[in-house]
Amino acid sequence: MSNKLTTLDGTEISSYCFGAMQFGAGADRSASEEMYAACRDAGINFFDTAHGYTEGLSETWLGEMVRPEREAVFFATKVAVSGGSGRQNILTQFDESRSRHALDCVDGLYLHRWDPNTPLEETFETLAVLREDGKIRYVGVSNFAAWQVMKAVCVASRLGLEISLLQPMYNLVKRQAEVELFPMATDQGIAVAPYSPLGGGLLTGKYVEGSSGRLMTDQAYHRRYGETWMFDVAQALVGIGKEVGQSSATLAVAWVASNPAVTAPIISARSLEQLKPSLAAVGLTLDPTLRARITALSPTPGPATDRSEEVDAA
Repeated sequence: MSNKLTTLDGTEISSYCFGAMQFGAGADRSASEEMYAACRDAGINFFDTAHGYTEGLSETWLGEMVRPEREAVFFATKVAVSGGSGRQNILTQFDESRSRHALDCVDGLYLHRWDPNTPLEETFETLAVLREDGKIRYVGVSNFAAWQVMKAVCVASRLGLEISLLQPMYNLVKRQAEVELFPMATDQGIAVAPYSPLGGGLLTGKYVEGSSGRLMTDQAYHRRYGETWMFDVAQALVGIGKEVGQSSATLAVAWVASNPAVTAPIISARSLEQLKPSLAAVGLTLDPTLRARITALSPTPGPATDRSEEVDAA
């Protein structure tokens, strides 16, 4: 297996991905087009959306932007965030998605989440048919644990499929992916496109400065990023940014991209102005000393075996 994914014209996917989750929600059509154009100007050819985003506007708008340059852009979407990963639900949602983006073939199709109630054989038999019919090129999974990915890998392989893409949450204050997901993906040759490199906006530093946002208004995000130590990390990152002349958002995104297991962090925003600090990470290489300083701001999760003494000895 290989994590070298390509567009239809044979170009390797970019080292950053843009997530269109805000298209039709926080971003209107004009802002969405501006961000798409800015990403293309920055060399990004990898774009991500989902059936479940913004009642279909995200897929519709992104599809309209991609179609004029279809072969040069890697278009990824997701199905089954709701309704389970059974055959009928996957096919129904996939057909709805196709009616929106109007692309003959989807480059990457993710299962949006793990479904404990549907046999994996049914799920991957359905995906295998879609691939055989030329409707999808690569299969991916999002929000899976490592053991779930490996079960999927085994079942998919019996059907002639590979799991080519993995989309986990990963940022400076959410580092669980380092324990098993990243080593597994490296071993299996799975491309990793982590979402939320800014920690729901926490690592931009805006909450340190007293601004409001979804961490304060959305209970799910507040539970995810509301711990005091996480705000301390954000404040310390702002301080480092001031020292080195970079925004904390740029450093946070570049830090995610610097992990050797990561193929392409997914950046996103509601406007071009909000996107610019993340785009500034494209082409930015953190020197080892700076990367180590940033890494030390948050706890490194222990090894999967909890045998820390063996890690230290190694």
